[in-house]
Amino acid sequence: LKRLLLQENKMTEKKPFWETKKLSEMTNGEWESLCDGCAKCCLNKLEDADTGYISYTNVACHQLDIESCKCRNYSDRETYVPDCIKLTVSKLESLSWLPRTCAYRLLYEQKSLYPWHPLISGDKESVEKSGISVKGRIISENNNIDLEEHIVDWPNE
Repeated sequence: LKRLLLQENKMTEKKPFWETKKLSEMTNGEWESLCDGCAKCCLNKLEDADTGYISYTNVACHQLDIESCKCRNYSDRETYVPDCIKLTVSKLESLSWLPRTCAYRLLYEQKSLYPWHPLISGDKESVEKSGISVKGRIISENNNIDLEEHIVDWPNE
């Protein structure tokens, strides 16, 4: 029995943090590493006032560098985009617009990360290689864009 318990403890030790910790228990570094960098959350979305249905557009926040798919001012993003939502554990339940592939959403729903996630694949480029990233499919927002003309389905495929 003692040997069996030791083997079980060794198996538990080898599990990655996202399988052993609650989201609320993660360090800031662990939390940030869950983001796969797809940038789908940086797309402008439209909500139907009657139904609450959320539609994605292919129009990215002006702070998103559309070449690198990284925020130009991530640590200070709320200064540049006041309605930018800083993702926290307490907000996850109310953020139904998070894409189905989002690690935060998956773990909140007690699901596994996809094989292309960089924490699983070990490759920072795996999100782009798998076609999950918005890279190459987006435009940057400006005042002349009618978002309704840019509604797309692919972010939740």
